[in-house]
Amino acid sequence: MKYFFLSEGWQTGRIWEFGGLWNEFAWQRKPHLKKMPLCMVENGEKLWLYQVEEAVLMVEVRPTTPSTQTIGQVVLKRLMAADQVLEHLCSADTVINTPDNNGFAATAAVDLANQESD
Repeated sequence: MKYFFLSEGWQTGRIWEFGGLWNEFAWQRKPHLKKMPLCMVENGEKLWLYQVEEAVLMVEVRPTTPSTQTIGQVVLKRLMAADQVLEHLCSADTVINTPDNNGFAATAAVDLANQESD
């Protein structure tokens, strides 16, 4: 799996794989893309953790409410591995775990990473 953080107020758009744009007809399914119940606060901004499958190379993101003062869209090309996510979470100002089935595992992973760094 690969991961990325996305600022609150932004949403995902098109998804690319090795052959180009994700082709639901060829893959016979949508790509695995899941918003995790975990976010970190950095410089006062909430960044939500997303999980995507290994075949995904790039993800387009854009603001949920377009305005003239923000960026129109961005393509994320550097998706992170799980160990990189843990590094970011451990150095974040605040980590928020929302209630969900996966929340307990995320909390345990952050606690474990904090114990190892001590």
